[in-house]
Amino acid sequence: MGRKLIVNADDFGFTCDVNQGILDAHREGILTATTLMATEFIASGDAFFDAIRIANETPTLDVGVHLVLVGSPGFPASIPALISAVARKRIKAYDEFAKQVRRVRDWGISPTHLDTHKHTHLLPAVLDAVARVSQEWVRRPFDSPMQPGSAGIVKSLTAHAMSSMSGRFERVLTAHGCKSTDHFAGFKITGNYNARDLAALIRALPEGSTEFMCHPGRCSDELRAAKTRLKESREAELRALCSTQVREALDQSGVELVSYRDLN
Repeated sequence: MGRKLIVNADDFGFTCDVNQGILDAHREGILTATTLMATEFIASGDAFFDAIRIANETPTLDVGVHLVLVGSPGFPASIPALISAVARKRIKAYDEFAKQVRRVRDWGISPTHLDTHKHTHLLPAVLDAVARVSQEWVRRPFDSPMQPGSAGIVKSLTAHAMSSMSGRFERVLTAHGCKSTDHFAGFKITGNYNARDLAALIRALPEGSTEFMCHPGRCSDELRAAKTRLKESREAELRALCSTQVREALDQSGVELVSYRDLN
């Protein structure tokens, strides 16, 4: 079967400088895929249309949808608030996700994969909605243990708690005919890795397919003014994704860079 790696960037369409970083990571580095944000608020902004332009001009970039229910205008600010809103039916996850996917399709893009902002599809009601709207591939958000660098206690404990939900996750996706990669990496080291760490991760990849989640970007005034904790770290991730050290690790270890389209 060999070892196959999808390098997937979240937050396409968030800001124009994030878009540029994603494009640079694809053209100059190892990034193969990205997921586009398409809430009603985001889809009316310059960064969304910039992302659409880039996607249409870059057919080698595999584009999916980064489904949003939290931490964006018009949505709850936190996961606990989202849980309450879903339980009270103030938010209907399936209806909202269907709208977001439709907005992307309306601009001529056929999404190949789905993931969620803040991994909200670990919540049962949200996972059910994602599985229903899916076009086959859904992120498997359970961090592999082969993580380099320092993840920090909070990230490590959160990743451990997330992994306890894997059983139901697999059952729901199977019931809806959805697919996911064999492995996933990137949660614990988001915004906190360099080229050496990424090269070590690549060399340690297990057999099968792995999605590596990343958040590259250019950090200009637009991103600095945005509401996100990931700012200068996006530049650091971009440098790692474009480094010769990482490319050498791929070549020396025989890991094949692929997109979701390649796995179909």
